[in-house]
Amino acid sequence: MAARGRRSRVTVVTQQTTQNGQASAQDVNQSAAVQTTAATASVVTATATTTATASNTAQTVQIGQQTVRRGRAIRGPQSALTDFLASHNISANQIRLDHERRRQQTLAGDGDAGEGPSNAHSVEEEIEDGDNDTSPKRKTAKRKLDQQKAIEKIKASKKFQKRKKHLADSDEEDDLIKELLRNSGPQPGQMANCDECDTRFTVTPYSRGGPNGGLLCNPCGKKLDKEDGPAKKKKKVVSGGPVGRRRKNQSNMLDGTYTLGAKSLMSLCIETLAKNIHLADDLGEMPHRTIDKIARTLSKKRLVDPSTLKLFLQPTAQDIAIYDATKLRTDDLISVFQTVPSMKSLKVKYAVQFKDDVMAYLLSRDHIELEGFHLHGANLLSNDMFKKFLVSKGRSIQRLQIYYTDKHFDDECMALLKDTTPSLRRFKVSNNQMVSGDGIRELAHLKNLQHLSTHLHKTVHSDVWVEVIGRIGVGLRTLSLRMTPELDNTVLDAIHNNCRSLTKLRITDSEVMTDAGFARLFTDWQNPGLTFLDLQKCRYLDSQKPRENPDSVGLCSEGFKALMAHSGQRLQYLNLHACRHISQDAFEEVFSPEKTYPELKEFEASFCEEVTDFIVANIFRSCPNMRELNVFGCMKLKDVRVPKGKILVGMPNALGMVTEGQD
Repeated sequence: MAARGRRSRVTVVTQQTTQNGQASAQDVNQSAAVQTTAATASVVTATATTTATASNTAQTVQIGQQTVRRGRAIRGPQSALTDFLASHNISANQIRLDHERRRQQTLAGDGDAGEGPSNAHSVEEEIEDGDNDTSPKRKTAKRKLDQQKAIEKIKASKKFQKRKKHLADSDEEDDLIKELLRNSGPQPGQMANCDECDTRFTVTPYSRGGPNGGLLCNPCGKKLDKEDGPAKKKKKVVSGGPVGRRRKNQSNMLDGTYTLGAKSLMSLCIETLAKNIHLADDLGEMPHRTIDKIARTLSKKRLVDPSTLKLFLQPTAQDIAIYDATKLRTDDLISVFQTVPSMKSLKVKYAVQFKDDVMAYLLSRDHIELEGFHLHGANLLSNDMFKKFLVSKGRSIQRLQIYYTDKHFDDECMALLKDTTPSLRRFKVSNNQMVSGDGIRELAHLKNLQHLSTHLHKTVHSDVWVEVIGRIGVGLRTLSLRMTPELDNTVLDAIHNNCRSLTKLRITDSEVMTDAGFARLFTDWQNPGLTFLDLQKCRYLDSQKPRENPDSVGLCSEGFKALMAHSGQRLQYLNLHACRHISQDAFEEVFSPEKTYPELKEFEASFCEEVTDFIVANIFRSCPNMRELNVFGCMKLKDVRVPKGKILVGMPNALGMVTEGQD
């Protein structure tokens, strides 16, 4: 029955085509047109019948009797051909309609031309086009057509119209269309055909898009990745607007690098140079201060490496400062002495690779006579090499600063100082695990010492410091004793009796010194007023009763009054961090309306529990040149009005931990 229906349709189509050909063409070409059209109809009918059979529609059509009998709608499993046609978006009905449209256009063209051979040639070309539907060119054209339809559908969607309102320009609109078009394709887990090799594969979240809009299989994607080369790194997105600027300003304030007002031209130039340091060949003739700022900026950004190090190594330079040597090798540090033979001062921080080989090379350069030697973090440098350095180069050393050397600078090195460094004026040993009281006692022989700073892990008895200060205290200008919980009032009395030229004093973390001892130190002291004073964490420690202090341990009210009466007029920096036993009355008396402290610029009052809004207001009024006031942990502060040009750090609010005055 189906075969008979097909023959009937072929006969009907052929007869209709023949009649149309007779009405529009000559008799000579009628048979060719009829035969060609009949062949075309047969191809279309066969294709439609094959597709209909593959889709199992279960319909029986009777053309002669014009009756249609439908099946029971029982559908079995789909065949491989059905899956293949569906994956390529091939529809039998669409094929039939497209062919009918082309056939009608062909017949209309034949009628206009009026010549049989031309009509036959056109029909043959149409047949050839139909036979070449699977060619790559036609696939590309069809894919572009489908893509254009999809784009039009996306533009008409509500989702696109809603997101389009927030777009700035047409480029962003194109990016949005590409994103939605990509999401409208096969999802991960579904099957798709490779845009390049037409292989069927399973789509994954990492499937790459092809040049024609489709997806690529894994082998083709890797091949295209190799052709494109390595992917470019995305630029770091910097938050802009008021929020981003405020966050940056607060970070600079906490780092201590923030300045009120506009930046200087030099600062802007240094920042620009740091961003483009890879383009610099030479820094030229710049002042030492400017070069030092550039070095600090590069170190902060972790940009000091063997290539940028060469910019600072001028043969005529005398002061070399490397603030971050973490990326430098041993050979790079040796090259410093090779390039700068006339250096007088060397500062190297984070000098992990400053080993015995580097020190041995320095000792072999007889013409290098260092006056300043600042070494930080060289914990691989042995104790024996330190001794050789002091014996060989100590005669000219005036400034010696050793940080974080762990176990490789001990009492034996300290004992060598009196004989090997007669010109030593500044000495600092920090975060050292080996120096003890015996080593500190050797400092008493350094008669020319003016600046002394220690931060030791071993305990040193107060009597040792009393002896040292008693012998060299007269010439000291700065004295810094960090982390000294065991020192008592005898050390304060020794400072009071012997020191006459101090401008800087630091005593931190004392757990034995009392308020009476601090009061005696600053009362009738013959030393001029200090400009720098750091007494942080000199307080009473008791986890059971932290606020009770019956013995007045640490810096309390009377000691605070005495120090401000002695040094208040010259003091520029004051650190009272965690001196929590200073009373509210003492603060109000010191910063009363009739008193002023014109030189005080930075005041650290964090965790002083009695600080209130009224006291902070009095501090800003009594200190006209105050730049920064730190009040972390002052829980009685509620609402402080900060004067214009001042900075209050540590009071949490909606804008952050830093408040810049606007009033």
